[in-house]
Amino acid sequence: MLDNLEKFCNLLREAAEINIDPLQRGGILTPEARAALQEWGDGYSVCDFCAGRLDRIKTPPVEEFVHEVLPEFLGTDEVRVTHGAREGKFAAMHALCEKGDWVVMDGNAHYTTVLAAERAGLRIEYVPSSKEPDYAISAEGFTEAIERAYEQKGNVSLAVLTYPDGNYGNLPDARAIADACHDYNVPLLLNGAYSIGRMPVNGRELGADIIVGSGHKSMAASGPVGVLGASEEYAKPIFRISSTKKNKEVELLGCTVRGAPLLTLMASFPAVVERVRRWQEEVDKARWFSAEMEKLGMIQQGERPHNHDLMFFLAENLYEISQRAKKGRYFLYRDLKERGICGIKPGLTRQFKLSTFGLGRVELEKVLQAFAEIIESYRPT
Repeated sequence: MLDNLEKFCNLLREAAEINIDPLQRGGILTPEARAALQEWGDGYSVCDFCAGRLDRIKTPPVEEFVHEVLPEFLGTDEVRVTHGAREGKFAAMHALCEKGDWVVMDGNAHYTTVLAAERAGLRIEYVPSSKEPDYAISAEGFTEAIERAYEQKGNVSLAVLTYPDGNYGNLPDARAIADACHDYNVPLLLNGAYSIGRMPVNGRELGADIIVGSGHKSMAASGPVGVLGASEEYAKPIFRISSTKKNKEVELLGCTVRGAPLLTLMASFPAVVERVRRWQEEVDKARWFSAEMEKLGMIQQGERPHNHDLMFFLAENLYEISQRAKKGRYFLYRDLKERGICGIKPGLTRQFKLSTFGLGRVELEKVLQAFAEIIESYRPT
């Protein structure tokens, strides 16, 4: 094997003209971030300037970014940069909960929330969503889940709300849910992997005690990189200093992101702040696109009117085509690719999700035209 390694030297990416993958729409680098990627791509590049604490580096201005800019942006007292939202969730769970404690989370939670709880040795009580097509999460559901957990004995030490969820793009009433959790003295962790960097999110205004975000999903960073913010009360245990290693924070294993992911996060940040201010335009665009898709026979699932760019569609008409198309269930992926569009996973036809974030009207009209052409091309003669 070691004599045939040329394949690893030419790692080109076959990219389509238009990408509608929700995982990637918010992570597309700005020109400034691409320049930072080139400049800071070497291994531990930023560590040349570190005196022992990554978040205290003054040149480049990491300290100002982490301790001044990000707390204002997130509406929290303290912030640290992490390797991603999942690492932030685990750090909070490990710091705030004891093994065997209960964590309450919404039924639409990302799988990494479940794994973080499992890794921390926690028991999970779910808040079920409403029935289709809404799949909604309510404050009453959190109250009932907390009470069910207490009835099973043990301590409820944390609640997690996915905001929005990665399936339907639903934005629950975070403030009401936070109030419900606080009635039981349960802190709320807000998973903003698909919101922070796309839309306005303020931890204080929403009542969130801890908040996590994803740089590579929603903050135009190369990643893997994320942010973890907390109110003063919970920042102390989460960011506690080691008793043996000076200046090293235990839950972060000392230092986290050391190079290009951090610097691309910083370089893109001015553009991210500006696009957050234009969030209503993204919502209006998503609603228009959803209505046009439904004219073609596909039905959007999740809350209505929709409040996020991530959307989930049921497409019985496309599924019916897959039953007789030569390419089977892969026909949609291939036919879209032929028209310069990617982002829907190969093999999905009956249901799929997509994102309109950052795409212009002309690009989205091309996507709609592609769906219309594909449906028409398989119409029985």
